[in-house]
Amino acid sequence: MTDSARTSQQSGPRDPWFRQHPVTALVVAAVLYASVLMLTVFTGKPGDDYFLLYVFPVALIAVTFGLRAGAAAGAAAVALIVVWVAARDVSLTTSGWAARGASMLVLGLVLGRASDRLRRAEVERRQLEAGALLHREAIEINDSLVQGMAAARWSLQAGQLEAGLKILDETLGQAHELVSDLIRRAGMSGRSEPVGEP
Repeated sequence: MTDSARTSQQSGPRDPWFRQHPVTALVVAAVLYASVLMLTVFTGKPGDDYFLLYVFPVALIAVTFGLRAGAAAGAAAVALIVVWVAARDVSLTTSGWAARGASMLVLGLVLGRASDRLRRAEVERRQLEAGALLHREAIEINDSLVQGMAAARWSLQAGQLEAGLKILDETLGQAHELVSDLIRRAGMSGRSEPVGEP
């Protein structure tokens, strides 16, 4: 495998910060929930739309953890709206509840589902890239070994026994190095049995 191919494989797109640090994302979301709750309960008037700020923690959790967490994040926002209603003695109509509660739930579900699909698509893309890379390497190994064995055969047919055996030894050594490199890069260097066996 060439150095440029290895570099391109290692320099793929990196996950955003919230996927790299999910615990930090959860802490940030919790702080946002608490901040918005404080705003709605202790400042402003009941008609103020501070509750809309719950979209930030709901969105953060949904894109970080996916559909189920997004639904839970939307439900948490609805629960905090209920706390606000009880604490400020606010009277909401059915449409008022729907506008506040349903929007948070739908946001969590939609973003969570989109995040799950994006994650699956990224996994599939990486698998396809890995398969294409292995295919290219298999062709390179095949070409290299076939050429070496063909050269050894020609030497042996020409009666050049020593030269043929030397080429055959070099080809076997090259084959061992190539296969060992593939096993090492696959992380299987500690296994002594085939992958399919227990």
